[in-house]
Amino acid sequence: MVECSDSLSLQSQVIEFVQGKPIVLLQWPGSDPSLPSILLNCHTDVVPSEYSKWVHPPFGAHIDEQGNIFARGSQDMKCVGMQYLEAIRRLRSSGFCPKRSLYLSFVPDEEIDGRDGAEMLASSDVFKNVNVDIVLDEGLASPNENYRVFYGERAPWWLVIKSNGAPGHGAKLYENNAMENLFKSIESIWRFRASQFDLVKAGLKAEGEVISVNMAFLKAATPSPTGFVMNLQPSEAEAGFDIRIPPIGNVESLEKQIAEEWAPASRNMTFEFKAKGILHDDLGRPLVTATDSSNPWWTLLEEAIKKANGKIGKPEIFPASTDAQNFQKLGLPAIGFSPMANTPILLHDHNEFLNQAEYLRGIEVYESIIKAYTSYIPPGGHGDSRDEL
Repeated sequence: MVECSDSLSLQSQVIEFVQGKPIVLLQWPGSDPSLPSILLNCHTDVVPSEYSKWVHPPFGAHIDEQGNIFARGSQDMKCVGMQYLEAIRRLRSSGFCPKRSLYLSFVPDEEIDGRDGAEMLASSDVFKNVNVDIVLDEGLASPNENYRVFYGERAPWWLVIKSNGAPGHGAKLYENNAMENLFKSIESIWRFRASQFDLVKAGLKAEGEVISVNMAFLKAATPSPTGFVMNLQPSEAEAGFDIRIPPIGNVESLEKQIAEEWAPASRNMTFEFKAKGILHDDLGRPLVTATDSSNPWWTLLEEAIKKANGKIGKPEIFPASTDAQNFQKLGLPAIGFSPMANTPILLHDHNEFLNQAEYLRGIEVYESIIKAYTSYIPPGGHGDSRDEL
């Protein structure tokens, strides 16, 4: 048996797969080491902030009269990491002893694709030895009373399209120049974008269920000491697009459309992917986690949130991407969840905040989830019955 103290003292190790980018792995040992473990993941990095655009300093954690905590990371996702820790503190103080071991991972670089963070961890022998059964990762704030829960996420495809053509005088009209060809592609892409956006605006699909396309940059022209040469039509032009694809998206159709309509060789165009996120696990299955009774972790999550007097909405596909994909790729169930109800979605935005009452309520929710998850014994397994949860 593992003795549980009243303090937060957890076993810990610091791993640097890449120098200068530490991963902190904490463990609350369970009483039955034969049972697979639970992993709560949290990334420690945040996106930059424009100080002049904030009403309070973005790293000052200012609390206003309404109890709103203004801080970069207050929603994405330092709040969650601290809630994990405080929930454990409360459970240990109550005398609760987990049957399954609980691990917490604090990883870097999620905001810049996670290659040196969660991806390294998931592919390591360290992670293999942890023997994880379920992963919880970040979700999104909910403007209403229902918590949002995510069972999959869209993969990023970062596409760069290049157009070539003969240069010419700025006053000359001629066909198939680089800019004309590129703008034909942009017009085609924008029509596709509008068709997807219309499905969302009509309420036919959620944002995470469609393929989104947004232009990230547009580059052309010939530089001059004072700016750009205005009377020269450039011979090259390029544009970059951030495409997000749901795990059930028609990838073959999109790839064909890119090659034939968005960047056809017949118009002297080429394309390349700067990033091409994964959509399937190592066995070729879509990166989604079951949200029905076939997945006991989903059922346990629903029950635990209800026990904490919380409500959840319809399961969703996360509209962007998180570290969870690295664990789903291994075939593990992973669920995105951040207990932030009645909260505007402000991740990556100016004046990101989380109300302190909502933050404290989230700790209670994690107490309930951690207790349920670490106590779960599968049917036919050893230990107490799940009926006691």
